[in-house]
This record gives sequence, structure tokens and C-alpha cells, in this order.
Amino acid sequence: MAISDAEKTVAFIYNSAVAASALSAAWELGALDELNENGWLDAHEFAERQNLDPASTLGLFRALAAVDIVRRDDTKVVPSTNFAESFRTRSFFHWLSRGSAELFQRTPEITRAKNRTGDFYRRDSAAIAFACREISTFCYDPWFWAAVDDLDFDFTVAADLGCGSGERLMQLLHRSPGARALGFDRALPALEVARTEAAATGLADRVTFVEADVIAMEPRPELDDVDLLTCFMMGHDFWPRAQCVETLRRLRSLFPNARRFLLGDATRTTGIADQDLPPFTLAFEYGHDMMGTFIPSVADWESVFAEGGWKLHRKHSIDIAVGEVIFELEPA
Repeated sequence: MAISDAEKTVAFIYNSAVAASALSAAWELGALDELNENGWLDAHEFAERQNLDPASTLGLFRALAAVDIVRRDDTKVVPSTNFAESFRTRSFFHWLSRGSAELFQRTPEITRAKNRTGDFYRRDSAAIAFACREISTFCYDPWFWAAVDDLDFDFTVAADLGCGSGERLMQLLHRSPGARALGFDRALPALEVARTEAAATGLADRVTFVEADVIAMEPRPELDDVDLLTCFMMGHDFWPRAQCVETLRRLRSLFPNARRFLLGDATRTTGIADQDLPPFTLAFEYGHDMMGTFIPSVADWESVFAEGGWKLHRKHSIDIAVGEVIFELEPA
């Protein structure tokens, strides 16, 4: 029986949903790195070596083969047409399939207005932090380090708001041996990852990770020493506008000696047809719509700085996946 184009398209959509989870799993289990390094693997041998269930492991590779990420000849698996790009963007899939799985699973309940009270959604904060750690490396890091290298002062204490796994702070400390750092996040599982990593890399005596809601942070004596303030991939939590202005003012007061504030975040896409959205954009914006989190545009951000007590020193427009931008701010 002939299969129509519509049936083929729907089958691809359905299989892609399975493959998205398989891709995230393949990264976490080490299969993607092995395929990238060696160019092939045997599914049964890989399962035995990694103490995995053989049938589940082969099914994982079948799912990847269904969307041409790998090619499979029985148990031999090699990269295929879509492997390189899937490997590059694997952290996006992990954000979706691991970190935000329950959010999207509960779409019907969350969409009903009567259910949108209290803590009406849940995400895996440790998985989000794990994914964002890599997302940051190619969506923000080159521009972030250019901004750090261009500072007209040598910072002594850096503070990162929404620090997640703490990777950014630890990289700063490795580059500046005499500096100290503070990391703030409300997700305790992510902070536990950060503390473990800091201890493993010998930085535990130079960095302190604090469980705190950035939006409602209270004054602390040690904040007076901070001269470099950073915040990446959580600035949209400052909004809506009135709250954002108030948060910026509060940060100006909480960190009175901050000489530079590097604020990097995604911005709302404009002028792109729904059918042309790149990976991550739809999931990020739709997911935050469900969470009730406003995603500001670049113009929205630029409209609040002066009112919030900050002056825009420089802007880095990145636009790799979700309208990324880094604002270099200094006290007004």
C-alpha cells in the first residue's frame, strides 16, 4: 500500500519525538562522544561495557537512525547525515527531554487557567544546569570572555546570579588566581553539583555557593566586596517590566561597589516564521509561556536600564539560537 506524503511527514514528527529523548540519553550515556571520537561503535559491545540493557540500547540507536542521526547495520552504528549538527546541539535536547520533560508532559493541565496557581509546574533543576553549562559554552562564552578581557579593572570578587552548576565562576577563578567568588541560585540540586565540582577542582576555599532567590535577595555584608557582577540565562526571570526595574534597582543597592554587570540572556524572537524556527527557540519560548515567564525583546531590556540605575556600556548581539545578547552595564 502506498504511503502518502502526509503520512510520511507525520511518521517523521512522531519518530522525532522519540529520537529527541534518545539523543539526550545517548549524550548522557557517552554514546555520542564515542561515535564522535571513534566514528563507529557496536551497540551490544557498548551496552556490555557500560552495563546497559542490550535491547534498550539497540532501541536507542534505532530511534537515532529513524531520523538519520546515525546509520545502523544490525548492531554496528556509525554517524549519519544529521549527526554533526545533533552532536553540536545535544545540550538543547537535554534541556528539553531531561530538564523540562515534566513541564511538557503536563501541557494539558498547565494550559488550563484554573490550574495555574502556586507551584503549578516542575522541572529538573540539576538537568537544566547540566544542559545550560554546555549551552553557555557556544552561545555566550566567546563574547563573555571578550567582555571580561576588556574590563578596565582587575576584579577581586565576582558574584554570579543564577549560577547553576557554577562553571562560569570556577572558570573566572582559574583565570584570576587572586580573586574570590559568590554564586547564588534558588535550585539546591544545582548548587550541590556546584559545590561538589568546586571541591574536586580545589576551589572550595575561594567560592561560596548560596541558596537564594535573586528576585528577593536580602543584603549580606559580603556583597559589599563584589566588583564584578554576572547573570546569564536567568535575566528573563526579572520580568515583567515593573518587577525588572525594581530588581535592577535592588541589585544596584545590594552590590554597591559593582563596577560592571555582565547580563546575558535569551530574547524574544521577532520576524521569524513558525516553520523556520531553529532548534531550541520554540521549546524555550513555548516552555516559558507555559511557566508564565515573560521573555523580553532586546528593546524591552534597553528600556529598563536607566530606570533601574544602570548605564549600557556595550551590547553584544549573538543570535545563535534564541536571540542571545550580552549587555555590559555599569552603575548609572
